Amino acid sequence: MISALSGFAVIGVIVLVGWVAGRWGRLPAETQAVGGRLAYLILTPCLIFQGAAASDPGALFTQPLIVSTAAALLCFGLHALTTRGRDPGTRIVGALAAGYTNATYIGVPVATYVLRDTALVVPIVMLQLLIITPVALTVLQFVTTGHTSWRTSLTAPFRVPLTVAVALGVAVAVTGIRLPSVLAEPITAIGQAAVPVVLLVFGMSLSGRRVLEPGPDRLPIVAAVVLKTAVMPLIAFLLALGLRLTPTQTYAVTVLAALPTAQNIFLYAQSFGTALLLARDAIFLSTLACAPALLTIALLHNLT
Repeated sequence: MISALSGFAVIGVIVLVGWVAGRWGRLPAETQAVGGRLAYLILTPCLIFQGAAASDPGALFTQPLIVSTAAALLCFGLHALTTRGRDPGTRIVGALAAGYTNATYIGVPVATYVLRDTALVVPIVMLQLLIITPVALTVLQFVTTGHTSWRTSLTAPFRVPLTVAVALGVAVAVTGIRLPSVLAEPITAIGQAAVPVVLLVFGMSLSGRRVLEPGPDRLPIVAAVVLKTAVMPLIAFLLALGLRLTPTQTYAVTVLAALPTAQNIFLYAQSFGTALLLARDAIFLSTLACAPALLTIALLHNLT
């Protein structure tokens, strides 16, 4: 468990560097917005394309993933109850904050050191990259532009860089095409910069602002954190028991459900100019709450 928590230390240091840079770095006022836009348009699509191209679409059809999917969808729906009357962008970002798991940057070390099987996290990564992300971004694109024509609706997915990256990556995975190194290596190099840049931008967003500031976002933030780190693993555990998963599978889906909100949600919120504070605070607080949640699950597992 100590080794797994090292992932939190890495995240914390990079976010801290971003916070220091935002507070004392004398950076131009537009640095945060430009960094977020760069990550959204170029860096993250390269990372997502690389992951999708190396994936096995057949891994989406497994029983543990059914549990993880159901738990996420239930948390999406439950959080929507706390944002009734708010604008659609806020409702979408809030729902994502309550159920979209940080399956890569924290999930991989947790799967490696706690569950002893990195492959367990791959289906969740694929689910989020291939299904949840394209749907969420397409809807966000639709509700934030205000266009309602049928042509706009049909072409909306193709105007979202991350959706296009997923589609191209899946096409490469299905067809077995091998990209020439002159293309594959630059894509890999650019994609490797995505996570640090997103974390640095996230750290900058914390500079000069209080967490859980008074306002209409306070309840949705608390609800998102509670749903993500407490309710979602409980739902996953109960569903796993109902489907009679093995003890190992039950433990795995419960641990993975307790992972914090992914930093990508802040990137999406920033890119579409909606619910920035909600996304920022939910990510920060769920990351803090995740450590004791994982320790509690591990201790209960060892006692049974």
